[in-house]
Amino acid sequence: MNVERYIRLIGGSFVILSVALGYWVHPAWFLLTAFVGANLLQSAFSGWCPMMTILRKLGVHD
Repeated sequence: MNVERYIRLIGGSFVILSVALGYWVHPAWFLLTAFVGANLLQSAFSGWCPMMTILRKLGVHD
């Protein structure tokens, strides 16, 4: 898999996990959902997100 697919996988996983935690544990977990959404939105305009840098340092290829 390449960096873009990993970003989609990680972003989707974080959204599902944070919605589940917000529903069953505490509503404050919805803030994580908002953060992931905001990060995906800014990456759509800038073409960069912090996870991209992390994945490249871990050796994931483009």
